[in-house]
Order: sequence, then structure tokens, then C-alpha cells
Amino acid sequence: MTSEAVEVRRGWRIVGITIRSVLLLCLTFGVLVFTLSITPLQGTRAELRAAAAADRVSFVEHDGYDGGDGQNGAISRVLWAQGPLLWREFRPQPPAEGSPAYVWAELRKDLGQSRARVVERDHSGGTGWIPAWVADMPGPVGGPWLMGGWILAFLIMLGSTPRLGNRWAWLWLFTVGQTGALLFLLLEPRPLWFAAGRRPAPRERLSGGWGFLTAIGLGLLSFGLLVAAGYLLNLLRN
Repeated sequence: MTSEAVEVRRGWRIVGITIRSVLLLCLTFGVLVFTLSITPLQGTRAELRAAAAADRVSFVEHDGYDGGDGQNGAISRVLWAQGPLLWREFRPQPPAEGSPAYVWAELRKDLGQSRARVVERDHSGGTGWIPAWVADMPGPVGGPWLMGGWILAFLIMLGSTPRLGNRWAWLWLFTVGQTGALLFLLLEPRPLWFAAGRRPAPRERLSGGWGFLTAIGLGLLSFGLLVAAGYLLNLLRN
């Protein structure tokens, strides 16, 4: 009977580690894609045409001047993806007197028969408490799988007894802290790399107040590191 109980506990531990690992990989990949999308390589209209003609463009996002309607006015920026890990952008010349503006019809002509999904940039400002890298992920590379992974991690946090901070602290880290979900999956209720039977040393948990202050610092640090990592990756690819 004791042996059976041990096997059951071992089985649940393996299930838990598997779920945490899959969610961690899913969200980490989402962070990588978001990082590359906010630090795209500079491209040209000719490169967009060539990629579209070869059907290598999977997603296009365009934006109008001063946040205006890019479909009815001049387009100021075009961002496109060639798969989830290669992002490029080009910025048409501002419309001037006597020179034609780059408008929706021109963009559609440049894309030709490409099956790329084309959307206008959303200026709504995100989705409340959900981190920007989840809510603002452009194109089909994000969507339900990334949002679902983040929500599932959040529900796991609410249903568990965290070791490093109380639930209020982790709520702030998940939201204001931006990358709290990744830290939770990696560290709670014990580090993912700990062997069976190994227990972390007891420590005082972060309160909600300290969790909020930590989340502010983590959010600023995370954003800076993401932007720096994106530019570094782009330098390596150039």
C-alpha cells in the first residue's frame, strides 16, 4: 500500500513537472517572438515585394500617420513576418505636395497573391492586466495558445500555495512584473531543476506590498532586457 502511494505521488510529480515545463517553453517562445517583433530588422519595399512573391510573408501589420486609419489614409509603417522568428519593417516617405502617398491599395499591390494575414495596428492600449507580450503579440504567432498558456499558469498560481510570495505578491508579479509567469513556473512551489525529495530552504514569503514594489522593478528590468536582447539578436543576424 505504501509502495502504491509512493508511485501515485511520483506519477503526479511527473505530471506536474511536465505541465510546468511545457507552459514554460510555450511562454518563453512567446517572449522571444514578441522581442523580435518589437525590434524588427530594417527592410525595404522591394524586400517586401520579393518575400511576398515567394509566399514567405505570413503576417503584415500597417499603421497610419499619427495613429490614423491606415486603410483610408497614408501608411507610415509596415511590419511583416517571414515565419515567427524573422521580422522586418519599412517606413514609407511621408506624403508631400506633388508626390503620391503610400496607401492601402499600394500595399495590397505589393503583396500580390500572398496569403499573408494583413491587419491594422491596434491603438487600444493592450488588454488591462494581461502583460503586453501576451496581449499585444502581433499576428497568428501569438493568439490563443499564448494567451491560454498564460491564463493556465495564472490559474495554477491561484490554486497553489506559493513558497516565495503570497498570492497577492504573485498576482503583481504576473501582471505589473510582466515576466512573473515564467518565474513562477520555474521556481514554484520548488525550483523545476530540484530532484525528487529535495526541499528548498524555508524563507519568509513576500507580502502583497513588497510584491508590488518588486513587480515594478521586474517590469522595468524585463522591458529593458527584452529590447536589448532584440537588438543584439538583430545585430547577429545582419
